[in-house]
Amino acid sequence: MSFDRYEELAALVPDEVITHSYVQDIALPQGAGTLALITLDNGLDHTKPTTLGPNTLIELGRVLEGLKLRAAAGELAAVGITGKPYFLVAGADLSTVKSLKAAQYGALMAELGHEAYNLLGSLGVPSFAFINGVALGGGLEVALAADYRTISTGANGIGLPEAFIGLVPGWGGVYRLPRLIGPAAAIKVMIENPLSNNRMLDGRAAYGLGIADVLLEPADFLEQSLAWAAGVLKDPSAVAASRAKHAAYTDADWDAAAAAGRAFVAARTSNAAPAPGKVLDLFEAGKTLTREESAAAECEALTYLMQTPEFHATVYAFLDLVQKRAKRPAGAPDRKLARKVTKVGVVGAGLMAGQLALLFARQLKVPVVLTDIDQQRVDKGVAYVHAEVDKLLSKKRLSPDAANRTKALVSGSVSKEAFADADFVIEAVFEEMAVKKTVFAEVEAVVSAECILATNTSSLSVTEMAADLAHPERVVGFHFFNPVAAMPLLEIVKAPHTDDAVLATAFALAKELKKSAVLVQDAPAFVVNRILGRMFGEITAVFDEGTDAATADNALRPMGHPMTPFRLLALVGLPVGQHVQESLNTAFGDRFHVSANQQKLIDAGIKGLWVKGDDGAETVPESTLALMTRGDSPSDSAEVLRRTQDALADEIGRMLDEGVVAAPEDIDLCVILGAGWPFHQGGITPYLDRVGAAERVNGKTFH
Repeated sequence: MSFDRYEELAALVPDEVITHSYVQDIALPQGAGTLALITLDNGLDHTKPTTLGPNTLIELGRVLEGLKLRAAAGELAAVGITGKPYFLVAGADLSTVKSLKAAQYGALMAELGHEAYNLLGSLGVPSFAFINGVALGGGLEVALAADYRTISTGANGIGLPEAFIGLVPGWGGVYRLPRLIGPAAAIKVMIENPLSNNRMLDGRAAYGLGIADVLLEPADFLEQSLAWAAGVLKDPSAVAASRAKHAAYTDADWDAAAAAGRAFVAARTSNAAPAPGKVLDLFEAGKTLTREESAAAECEALTYLMQTPEFHATVYAFLDLVQKRAKRPAGAPDRKLARKVTKVGVVGAGLMAGQLALLFARQLKVPVVLTDIDQQRVDKGVAYVHAEVDKLLSKKRLSPDAANRTKALVSGSVSKEAFADADFVIEAVFEEMAVKKTVFAEVEAVVSAECILATNTSSLSVTEMAADLAHPERVVGFHFFNPVAAMPLLEIVKAPHTDDAVLATAFALAKELKKSAVLVQDAPAFVVNRILGRMFGEITAVFDEGTDAATADNALRPMGHPMTPFRLLALVGLPVGQHVQESLNTAFGDRFHVSANQQKLIDAGIKGLWVKGDDGAETVPESTLALMTRGDSPSDSAEVLRRTQDALADEIGRMLDEGVVAAPEDIDLCVILGAGWPFHQGGITPYLDRVGAAERVNGKTFH
């Protein structure tokens, strides 16, 4: 049998959770004949995704070989493939792929997928994929290998995320997808979505792009899929007509899509990660390659990428941190201690407060009340929430009923008496200690003894904030990142007196809010802002010393950040950045540089260093430079990069010595989820190990 040659590969992963290929013969309606339905199922419940490893693919390949023989004997009219509830298949088992250290085994894994999938499109009878749920990476590629596809409106998690995890769509997706939905849409799925925080498609969006031929409701999805398949067997012409509109393109369209992909990768990664470039290499070559030639190129690319440090760093970041550690936060108390939250109070009605109110109302589905100092501010805050709900409704991300319910949950008041029956009150007022202490004193006077008081402070001491309260043990830091809806990190800050039940409730809320929480001890600026503050300080310092703006701002591009420091400062707001830097300087001294030049820009009302001209080029205006006093000791790019690397290694070493977090993994999780640190670097500490900064500064590596 052709799959025997992969037995050595399969033996390397004896602990693989096999996704079995169960076959059932089904008599199709309309007298269309017998369809052999393969159901991919690992025998575990819906919380354990089906994945693809060597043993799984060998079993699938052998099942398809058997069905090909049956089709040749006239026993079958069609073959279908679907998955267990909520999953078609969630892609390759990254733990398995990571373990294939030798290049020869990586090559075998790549070839195995192609050999199995190619059978699905060459059975001698039509093949159908019924996409009932998650279809990621190899899971979507198996569907693309079939002749026809149905998809459920209830399906979520659909895409080709390989560029995000350090690989390429190596089992035919990079070849088949553009021919099915057109090159521009394929670049969206293979490049833009993965590099936009691994964005995925739902069933409706996938159908809209042309990935599936028909969209069906989940209640009777399989039954309707089989009926539709019977219709196609009777008359396939309607499908061919509908596909033509998606797959109409020219060579020029293909070239334009590739160029757009290159520009997107450069903007998002500064071309520091190899995988997105390899995806585009395959895409560009695929315009003229045969499927067999493309398959060989895909196998070669996969074999190379599986050996790269960037892939292993990505697996660490994605699998070990985001998929595992984030779901079991280090130091979190027993979840059984958590209290029930039936009403939330938000102090403040500004932009951040409005974002918090919307998140709590949408995810917790409990009443949320905003307060502020006058009715006008309160009304504006509630109106903001309602307007955001209307936007979600217009984008069909909320049903009309859900939109009405969410609006009804959010109310406002000028009196903190509205918090009397709240279980959790979070402040989102001006970042000034005296203001926050006054707010907490006023809230404590009206809430129950069990009510938790949370602060969204980004840098102030939670301990000091709680010091004058009758019950400081009820106070916890609950630091969100902006924009609240999009950023997945929550820094949960434990002050010395914070009660375990309070902490447990905070972690339980984070989970309900669909955020990843990291336990942080109370220290100035916690984790993310402290690291960014040290980085910003180094870059503003070299600029103040005389390094030109372009060199200073672009020196960190090898780190692969999506935004340069000066552009990020402008986005955050120079006054906000200066305030945080001053707080850090007060707490830690001159290793956190406070730029007098930045203050001059703030005083002059200037929003940022760079200004875009009519030609689209960005420059620093002479009028801006004239405001500032700078030195005559410039640094080159390599010097700026090394200096910043060493500064970050120093600061993180101090944070770990201080016990701000439990381990380097928590630092990495924070910067990945809270600061957009690139996955291909594996977080900040593996990067600093690889470039030698940890050893140079601390005398040892972090890992």
